[in-house]
Amino acid sequence: MKKIVSYILLISLVSCQYFEKQVPSEQELLEKEMKEINWKEVDEYPSVADCEAISDETLRKQCFFEFLASTIQQKLSVDTLSILYPELDTIEVRVTVNPDASMQFEPQFPKDTVAYDTIKIDSILRVKLVDFPKVNPAIKRGIPVKTQFVLPVIIKTEK
Repeated sequence: MKKIVSYILLISLVSCQYFEKQVPSEQELLEKEMKEINWKEVDEYPSVADCEAISDETLRKQCFFEFLASTIQQKLSVDTLSILYPELDTIEVRVTVNPDASMQFEPQFPKDTVAYDTIKIDSILRVKLVDFPKVNPAIKRGIPVKTQFVLPVIIKTEK
């Protein structure tokens, strides 16, 4: 009987090693997770209230960009921009949507542009695009993030 008890005790002591599992460190888990994240894409694109009801992600994104372009065009159509620069039909605007839902607009011009007063156009954009409708920021893993994109804006000239 003593042999059986000592044998069971010996087996139980040795078998405890098989139950130990190596727990990965926090740093290893963090590095693994960081490699898996696609930093070039967001989970949800920025949106406005008019587009929130759309469930399809592609259509919601398209709705947002159309809303943004038409709102910028509308705000710039009543401006002297088309009068000052009649040959200017399209401006590319870099739009930045910050995590706090604030927005910044910056015109993008070719490096060799001398035909336009870029400082004047930039100041007109800053003045005209101040009362912009509320935009919900992009979401990445449940957290609002900063996004930037270049949007071509067609300046309509009325004749």
